[in-house]
Amino acid sequence: MTDIDEHGRPEPLPAADETTTLLGFLDYQRATLAWKCEGLDAAGLSARVASSTMTLGGLLKHMAYVEDLWFGRSLAGRRPTPPWDTVDWNADRDWEWHSAADDTPEALRALWRSAVERSRALVAELPPGEGMDRLAATAWSDGRRPSLRWIVCHMIEEYARHNGHADLLRESVDGRTGE
Repeated sequence: MTDIDEHGRPEPLPAADETTTLLGFLDYQRATLAWKCEGLDAAGLSARVASSTMTLGGLLKHMAYVEDLWFGRSLAGRRPTPPWDTVDWNADRDWEWHSAADDTPEALRALWRSAVERSRALVAELPPGEGMDRLAATAWSDGRRPSLRWIVCHMIEEYARHNGHADLLRESVDGRTGE
C-alpha cells in the first residue's frame, strides 16, 4: 500500500520492483505539479516571474502535451488526440505554452488529468512480461526506439525540472512554498 504525504502525493514504495518504483516516482512528480496548481484561479495560473513567460497554466498544458507525446504517440504509436491534432506547430512551436492563457483553469486541469489517465491506461494495457523493456512503437528519426524505461525516466526528469519552475511560480502567486 502506498502512503500519501501531507500534500496528497503518493509516496513511492521504498522496496519494490523496477516498474513499481519508476511508476511510483512518476506519479509522485505528477502529484507535485497538481499540488502546485491546486486552488488557483485564472490569474494565479497566468502569473509570471520576472522576465519569464512561463506560467502554471502553461505548465499544465505543456505536461498534458508531453504525456500524450511520449505515451500515446511514441510508446503506443497512436495519432495525436485533440487538441494536439489540429495545432500548426510550424506556426508556433510553443503553442501549448502560449494558448494556455485562453483556457479556463478547469479546462487546463481536465486536459492534464485526462492525458495522465490515458498514459496510465496505455502502460496498464501492455502485455504482461514486457515491463520496462518494451520498445516504443514509434522510432526516432535515426531509427532507434526508446524503451518504456527510458520514456518513464524521461517523464520523471521532465516533471522534476518543471516542478522546480512551479515552486517559484506558486510562491510568486500567494507565497505558498514547500518541497
